[in-house]
Amino acid sequence: MNRINASLLLSVFTAGALALGVADAAQAAPVKNIVLVHGAFVNGSGWKPVYEILRKDGYNVSIAEHPLTSFADDVTAVKRIVDQQDGPTILVGHSYGGAIITDVGNDAHVVGLVYIAAHALDQGETEAQNGKLYPNATKAVKKTADGFLSLDPALYPADFAADLPKAQAEFEAISQEPTAASVFTTPLACPRGKPNRAGTQWPAQTGSSTRTLSACTPSGPTATPSRSKAPVTRCTSPVPKRWPR
Repeated sequence: MNRINASLLLSVFTAGALALGVADAAQAAPVKNIVLVHGAFVNGSGWKPVYEILRKDGYNVSIAEHPLTSFADDVTAVKRIVDQQDGPTILVGHSYGGAIITDVGNDAHVVGLVYIAAHALDQGETEAQNGKLYPNATKAVKKTADGFLSLDPALYPADFAADLPKAQAEFEAISQEPTAASVFTTPLACPRGKPNRAGTQWPAQTGSSTRTLSACTPSGPTATPSRSKAPVTRCTSPVPKRWPR
């Protein structure tokens, strides 16, 4: 998460918030609630620089601390934070956090989604399938006997936190959050149908592409989903050697 440039995130978020906040007449009042959702291997502390910027600008910011024990557990934990919001809310997800906000985005509190170098899954898609669109060359991933993934601390600074001071990167390496491998292979059941904005931290832009995701709202456990379409713009760039989770 610390790889994210806070100024870039703020510019993406501000543009998105302005558009999302007036997307519907019923949501004409400014959206002041923001929930920040981290990705795999890390915790919410990586959002601190972004939190400080948004708080200074007057937003009510919450940071989710999901356990990374399963996709269902993570969705439940983030939804618990969303349920505590006192009005319309925008979710911001980084990396694996994008998969989480795509699911939680079905909540009535949520009026928009912001993806920061994040995975926006379609219905039935998994994190692993989505990740194949952006291959990485990491050799750092290790798996425990009980099915949790972590990054080799010796490779973590260069592979996951190359733009951080060495001491900070080394501390993050030994305090990282092991992540259940199952989160990357759990299909998304029902995507959101909310306005969204996408951004990336990779500086060399070569163009953009738009992917339309199917959003469904089941009316019952066996109902056929009704679909609406919401575009997600993905910024593309030369494939980096490292792609943070």
